[in-house]
Order: sequence, then C-alpha cells, then structure tokens
Amino acid sequence: MKFVKRVLLALLLSPVLPAFAQDFPHRPITMVVPFSAGGPGDVIGRLLGTSMSATLKQTIIIENVVGAGGTLGTNRVAKAPSDGYTLLLMHVGQATAPALYAKLPFDPIGDFAPIGLVTDVPMILVARANFPAKDLKELVAYVRAQGDKVTYGNVGLGSASHLCGLMFMSAIDTKLTAVYYKGGGPALNDIIAGHIDVYCDPATGPTPYIQAGTIPGFAITSKKRVSTLPNLPTSAEAGVPAFDVTTWYGLYAPRNTPKPIVDALVEALQKALKDPALVNRFAELSMSPVEPERATPAALDAFLRSETDKWSRIIKQAGIEPQ
Repeated sequence: MKFVKRVLLALLLSPVLPAFAQDFPHRPITMVVPFSAGGPGDVIGRLLGTSMSATLKQTIIIENVVGAGGTLGTNRVAKAPSDGYTLLLMHVGQATAPALYAKLPFDPIGDFAPIGLVTDVPMILVARANFPAKDLKELVAYVRAQGDKVTYGNVGLGSASHLCGLMFMSAIDTKLTAVYYKGGGPALNDIIAGHIDVYCDPATGPTPYIQAGTIPGFAITSKKRVSTLPNLPTSAEAGVPAFDVTTWYGLYAPRNTPKPIVDALVEALQKALKDPALVNRFAELSMSPVEPERATPAALDAFLRSETDKWSRIIKQAGIEPQ
C-alpha cells in the first residue's frame, strides 16, 4: 500500500517542475532597484530589464525602493514570494551590509537565490577643477600633507562613494573628512562648483564631465583603461595599485525559488549580456558585461561570500561600528 502511494505521489508531482518552467513567466516581473531613478544602478536595471524581457516575453518593471543604504529594497525582495516575479538588482552593498548594519532584517546570502553577476562598474576618482595636483601621485602627496582638511563627497553609509572612499583612505593610509549627500547628483554638482575637494563615483557618473573638461579625473579603478576615457590611467598605472574597487552588480531572486525558474532567469540574463544594444550602451557608460561564466548562480554565490569577507576586514580596519 505504501509503495502504491509513493508511485501515485511521484506521478502527481512529476509534471509540476516542467510546468513551472513552461509556465514562467505568465505575468510581468518586478525588478527592485534599491537606488534612486537616474543613478547608475537604475540605468543598469532598465537596460537589463529591457533586454531580459525580450527573452522571457514578459515586461520587467523597474521599482526603485530607496532608503537605508539599499537595505529597504533588498528586504522587500527577501520577503517576497519565491516565484521568480520579484527580483533584486543590488551592487557591492550586498556584501558590505553585514559589517555596516547591526540588525539587518535579512541574511544577504541565505535569504536569496543568486542568478548571476551583471557587471563590474569601475570607480573614478575626481577632484574640483582647481585642485592643486596634475596626477594621482601629486593628489596623494597633497592629501597626505593636508590630512583631514581635505573633504570628500559621500552619498551615505554603504554607498559606492562611501566604499570607494574607504578603499582610497586605506590604500594611502590617510583619513579625509566626509561630506554627506543624499545622492550622486548633488555630490557631482558640488565637485563641479568647487565646494568639496575630491569625490569617487561609479564611472557612469563623472565620465561626461571629465570628457567635457569640467573636472579632472585622476584614476579609474578598472584593470585596464576604458575607451570612453583613453587618457585616464588605471589606479595601478597611476601608482596606487591598492586602490582597487569596483561597484559590481548581481541579480537575485528570493531563496527557495524553484530551479526551473532560476534556470529561465539565468538564460535570460546570459542572453541580455550578449545583446548588442546593451553591450554598446554599457560601453558608452565606461563599463562592460561580465563574462558568461560569471553570470551564473554559483559564480555570484562564491563572489558574494569572498567580497563579504574582504569588506568586513576593510570596514573594521576603518573603525566603523555597525549601526
């Protein structure tokens, strides 16, 4: 009798997983972007969503859920149903959150099903137009001499500019004075106006201003130069190889999302990262899609764990206590 029940149960369940894969998606998908509209993460999300929609044959709606260093939007996805209809596009903040927040309402690793890495956005160190340095070595010498008299823009705890500032200060072993902003736009405006000394931002932000000669760029934190700014040296070329930081982005679903759904999302992600329209637009913004082998659940999971360990050490060394 038990054997018969098992056989019947197996027969009942056997079509379920294929049905999941065949049926998904049958309605629009929401991609939560925990950043303000118009920022780098929002731009990446909209480009990615448009391209993935073509493969999935469903609309991907971008929802900007801003606040608490990206943790509000991240928590929204952590608590969402595990059905593939709510996704998260989150940057390196997924790895830094455990060291920055004492009481996170979610587990950045355990509460998510990784889909894959999307892109590594290099950072660019810029300064006010009349800053008394012509290259990174002179800038570092000036900063070391002036110490905390030098101000740097910071878009808040866990933001890309915050992390880049921590890495820069760690690389040159000097503390600067942070000036806090509510967004990258106001920080860039103040650099342009000369109200702060230096600012470090994902390349998507300052690139057009450097191209126009409005502000000077001192280094880009990619491994090689970018075509949009061919004269801008990498941090290693400029003499500070330890200044190595990127704002990488990963795509996630809630934990326990069925494998067939994850597989469908991985396939759509992989195709999107080869889409000429996306590749060309990324290039215009001084970034590029990751290699196919990195746009997988296993690669994102391993990278997230290694980045969590790395940033935990850096944040602790900076003397920052979890809030």
